[in-house]
Amino acid sequence: MPRFVFLGAPGAGKGTQAEILSREARLAHVSTGDLLRAAAAAGTPLGREADGHIRAGRLVPDGLVLALLRDRLDRPDARAGFILDGFPRNRPQAEALATITPLDAVVWFELPSAVLVDRLAGRRVCTQCGTVYNVSSRPPRTAGRCDRDGAGLVQRPDDRPEAVTTRLKVYADQTAPLLEYYRGRGLVRSIDAAGTPEDVTARLRAVLEAAAGRGDAATSPPRRSPGPRSR
Repeated sequence: MPRFVFLGAPGAGKGTQAEILSREARLAHVSTGDLLRAAAAAGTPLGREADGHIRAGRLVPDGLVLALLRDRLDRPDARAGFILDGFPRNRPQAEALATITPLDAVVWFELPSAVLVDRLAGRRVCTQCGTVYNVSSRPPRTAGRCDRDGAGLVQRPDDRPEAVTTRLKVYADQTAPLLEYYRGRGLVRSIDAAGTPEDVTARLRAVLEAAAGRGDAATSPPRRSPGPRSR
Protein backbone atom coordinates (compact mmCIF):
# COMPACT_ATOMS: atom_id res chain seq x y z
CA MET A 1 0.00 0.00 0.00
CA PRO A 2 1.72 3.24 -1.15
CA ARG A 3 1.76 5.93 1.55
CA PHE A 4 3.36 9.24 0.65
CA VAL A 5 3.69 12.72 2.15
CA PHE A 6 4.29 15.72 -0.12
CA LEU A 7 6.15 18.62 1.55
CA GLY A 8 6.98 22.05 0.18
CA ALA A 9 6.17 25.71 0.72
CA PRO A 10 2.77 27.10 -0.34
CA GLY A 11 2.81 27.42 -4.13
CA ALA A 12 5.41 24.69 -4.70
CA GLY A 13 2.92 22.56 -6.64
CA LYS A 14 2.21 19.80 -4.11
CA GLY A 15 -1.53 19.87 -4.72
CA THR A 16 -1.28 19.80 -8.51
CA GLN A 17 1.12 16.86 -8.45
CA ALA A 18 -0.91 15.00 -5.82
CA GLU A 19 -3.99 15.34 -8.02
CA ILE A 20 -2.13 13.99 -11.07
CA LEU A 21 -0.46 11.09 -9.27
CA SER A 22 -3.59 10.13 -7.34
CA ARG A 23 -5.44 9.67 -10.65
CA GLU A 24 -2.60 7.73 -12.26
CA ALA A 25 -1.95 5.40 -9.33
CA ARG A 26 -5.51 5.36 -7.90
CA LEU A 27 -4.39 6.74 -4.57
CA ALA A 28 -6.47 8.89 -2.25
CA HIS A 29 -5.43 12.54 -2.47
CA VAL A 30 -5.77 13.78 1.10
CA SER A 31 -5.44 17.55 1.36
CA THR A 32 -5.85 18.88 4.86
CA GLY A 33 -6.38 22.33 3.39
CA ASP A 34 -9.41 21.07 1.46
CA LEU A 35 -10.70 19.23 4.53
CA LEU A 36 -10.45 22.39 6.62
CA ARG A 37 -12.06 24.60 3.98
CA ALA A 38 -14.94 22.12 3.61
CA ALA A 39 -15.47 22.19 7.36
CA ALA A 40 -15.39 26.00 7.31
CA ALA A 41 -17.94 26.10 4.48
CA ALA A 42 -20.20 23.70 6.40
CA GLY A 43 -20.18 26.12 9.35
CA THR A 44 -19.39 23.51 11.99
CA PRO A 45 -17.78 24.73 15.25
CA LEU A 46 -14.41 23.31 14.17
CA GLY A 47 -14.93 24.76 10.72
CA ARG A 48 -15.61 28.28 12.02
CA GLU A 49 -12.50 28.12 14.17
CA ALA A 50 -10.40 26.90 11.25
CA ASP A 51 -11.78 29.64 8.99
CA GLY A 52 -10.43 32.38 11.24
CA HIS A 53 -6.92 30.96 11.01
CA ILE A 54 -7.12 30.40 7.24
CA ARG A 55 -8.25 33.96 6.50
CA ALA A 56 -5.39 35.35 8.58
CA GLY A 57 -2.82 33.16 6.81
CA ARG A 58 -1.97 31.24 9.99
CA LEU A 59 -1.49 27.50 10.42
CA VAL A 60 -4.54 25.78 11.88
CA PRO A 61 -3.92 24.22 15.34
CA ASP A 62 -2.99 20.55 15.40
CA GLY A 63 -6.08 19.38 17.24
CA LEU A 64 -8.40 20.65 14.51
CA VAL A 65 -6.36 19.09 11.74
CA LEU A 66 -5.94 15.70 13.42
CA ALA A 67 -9.64 15.34 14.18
CA LEU A 68 -10.46 15.67 10.47
CA LEU A 69 -7.50 13.67 9.19
CA ARG A 70 -8.21 10.70 11.44
CA ASP A 71 -11.63 10.28 9.85
CA ARG A 72 -10.30 10.74 6.31
CA LEU A 73 -7.58 8.07 6.55
CA ASP A 74 -10.13 5.58 7.80
CA ARG A 75 -12.17 5.72 4.57
CA PRO A 76 -11.88 2.76 2.14
CA ASP A 77 -10.06 4.65 -0.63
CA ALA A 78 -7.32 5.84 1.74
CA ARG A 79 -6.84 2.33 3.10
CA ALA A 80 -5.65 1.31 -0.39
CA GLY A 81 -2.95 4.01 -0.42
CA PHE A 82 -2.74 7.77 -0.15
CA ILE A 83 -0.86 10.99 -0.77
CA LEU A 84 -0.91 13.42 2.15
CA ASP A 85 -0.82 16.97 0.78
CA GLY A 86 -0.18 19.69 3.37
CA PHE A 87 0.20 17.45 6.40
CA PRO A 88 2.15 17.14 8.64
CA ARG A 89 3.34 20.73 9.13
CA ASN A 90 5.37 20.36 12.32
CA ARG A 91 7.12 17.68 14.33
CA PRO A 92 4.29 17.03 16.82
CA GLN A 93 1.95 16.42 13.88
CA ALA A 94 4.52 14.08 12.31
CA GLU A 95 4.82 12.14 15.54
CA ALA A 96 1.02 11.91 15.81
CA LEU A 97 0.82 10.71 12.21
CA ALA A 98 3.37 7.98 12.97
CA THR A 99 0.94 6.47 15.49
CA ILE A 100 -1.72 6.19 12.78
CA THR A 101 0.19 4.95 9.71
CA PRO A 102 3.71 4.22 8.41
CA LEU A 103 5.05 6.06 5.34
CA ASP A 104 6.96 4.96 2.24
CA ALA A 105 8.42 8.33 1.23
CA VAL A 106 8.31 12.06 1.99
CA VAL A 107 8.73 14.11 -1.19
CA TRP A 108 10.29 17.56 -0.79
CA PHE A 109 9.33 20.06 -3.55
CA GLU A 110 12.20 22.57 -3.94
CA LEU A 111 11.46 26.01 -5.41
CA PRO A 112 12.93 29.55 -4.98
CA SER A 113 10.93 32.02 -2.87
CA ALA A 114 10.43 34.50 -5.73
CA VAL A 115 8.77 31.81 -7.85
CA LEU A 116 6.56 30.81 -4.94
CA VAL A 117 5.24 34.37 -4.54
CA ASP A 118 4.42 34.63 -8.26
CA ARG A 119 2.61 31.30 -8.25
CA LEU A 120 0.50 32.14 -5.23
CA ALA A 121 -0.56 35.53 -6.59
CA GLY A 122 -1.84 33.88 -9.77
CA ARG A 123 -3.66 30.94 -8.20
CA ARG A 124 -7.44 30.61 -8.62
CA VAL A 125 -9.76 27.89 -7.26
CA CYS A 126 -13.12 26.59 -8.50
CA THR A 127 -15.91 27.46 -6.07
CA GLN A 128 -17.72 24.21 -6.88
CA CYS A 129 -15.18 21.36 -7.27
CA GLY A 130 -12.00 22.88 -5.85
CA THR A 131 -9.86 22.47 -8.99
CA VAL A 132 -6.80 24.74 -8.84
CA TYR A 133 -5.71 26.95 -11.77
CA ASN A 134 -3.02 29.57 -12.29
CA VAL A 135 -3.64 32.60 -14.48
CA SER A 136 -0.13 32.30 -15.98
CA SER A 137 0.95 28.65 -15.93
CA ARG A 138 -2.35 26.74 -15.81
CA PRO A 139 -5.18 29.00 -17.00
CA PRO A 140 -8.75 27.77 -17.55
CA ARG A 141 -10.05 27.56 -21.13
CA THR A 142 -12.54 30.35 -20.33
CA ALA A 143 -11.25 33.14 -18.11
CA GLY A 144 -12.78 33.02 -14.63
CA ARG A 145 -14.61 29.70 -15.24
CA CYS A 146 -13.75 26.13 -14.28
CA ASP A 147 -13.10 23.73 -17.17
CA ARG A 148 -14.91 20.92 -15.35
CA ASP A 149 -18.19 22.46 -14.27
CA GLY A 150 -18.26 26.08 -15.47
CA ALA A 151 -18.40 27.43 -11.92
CA GLY A 152 -16.66 30.67 -11.01
CA LEU A 153 -13.01 30.84 -9.98
CA VAL A 154 -11.89 32.80 -6.94
CA GLN A 155 -8.67 33.80 -5.24
CA ARG A 156 -8.56 32.13 -1.83
CA PRO A 157 -8.18 34.51 1.13
CA ASP A 158 -4.82 32.93 2.03
CA ASP A 159 -3.50 33.59 -1.51
CA ARG A 160 -4.08 37.34 -1.32
CA PRO A 161 -0.96 39.52 -1.03
CA GLU A 162 -1.58 40.45 2.60
CA ALA A 163 -1.61 36.76 3.61
CA VAL A 164 1.14 35.38 1.34
CA THR A 165 4.07 36.89 3.22
CA THR A 166 2.71 35.58 6.51
CA ARG A 167 2.20 32.09 5.07
CA LEU A 168 5.75 31.84 3.75
CA LYS A 169 7.26 33.09 7.01
CA VAL A 170 5.18 30.66 9.06
CA TYR A 171 6.21 27.87 6.73
CA ALA A 172 9.91 28.68 7.06
CA ASP A 173 9.68 28.92 10.85
CA GLN A 174 7.51 25.90 11.60
CA THR A 175 7.32 23.53 8.64
CA ALA A 176 10.82 23.41 7.17
CA PRO A 177 12.29 21.68 10.28
CA LEU A 178 10.19 18.65 9.34
CA LEU A 179 12.85 17.84 6.77
CA GLU A 180 15.34 17.10 9.50
CA TYR A 181 12.87 14.86 11.31
CA TYR A 182 12.11 12.83 8.18
CA ARG A 183 15.72 12.77 7.02
CA GLY A 184 16.51 11.06 10.30
CA ARG A 185 14.05 8.35 9.28
CA GLY A 186 15.55 8.00 5.80
CA LEU A 187 12.33 9.02 4.05
CA VAL A 188 13.08 12.31 2.25
CA ARG A 189 13.18 12.35 -1.57
CA SER A 190 13.87 15.81 -3.09
CA ILE A 191 12.69 16.98 -6.51
CA ASP A 192 13.11 20.19 -8.50
CA ALA A 193 9.60 21.70 -8.58
CA ALA A 194 10.41 24.31 -11.26
CA GLY A 195 9.10 24.06 -14.81
CA THR A 196 5.79 22.89 -16.24
CA PRO A 197 3.51 20.51 -14.34
CA GLU A 198 4.42 17.84 -16.90
CA ASP A 199 8.14 18.30 -16.21
CA VAL A 200 7.61 17.97 -12.46
CA THR A 201 5.34 14.93 -12.87
CA ALA A 202 8.05 13.11 -14.83
CA ARG A 203 10.59 13.78 -12.07
CA LEU A 204 8.11 12.76 -9.41
CA ARG A 205 7.27 9.45 -11.09
CA ALA A 206 10.93 8.49 -11.13
CA VAL A 207 11.36 9.37 -7.45
CA LEU A 208 8.26 7.47 -6.31
CA GLU A 209 9.02 4.42 -8.44
CA ALA A 210 12.48 4.25 -6.88
CA ALA A 211 11.00 4.60 -3.38
CA ALA A 212 8.40 1.90 -4.04
CA GLY A 213 11.05 -0.39 -5.52
CA ARG A 214 13.10 -0.27 -2.37
CA GLY A 215 10.13 -1.33 -0.27
CA ASP A 216 11.57 0.66 2.62
CA ALA A 217 8.52 1.90 4.50
CA ALA A 218 9.24 3.66 7.74
CA THR A 219 9.34 1.60 10.90
CA SER A 220 6.38 3.40 12.39
CA PRO A 221 3.87 1.39 14.42
CA PRO A 222 1.34 -0.56 12.31
CA ARG A 223 -1.96 1.11 11.55
CA ARG A 224 -4.40 0.74 14.38
CA SER A 225 -7.97 1.69 15.10
CA PRO A 226 -8.06 5.38 16.09
CA GLY A 227 -10.67 4.73 18.77
CA PRO A 228 -13.32 7.30 19.67
CA ARG A 229 -13.21 10.40 17.49
CA SER A 230 -13.57 14.01 18.49
CA ARG A 231 -16.63 15.72 17.07
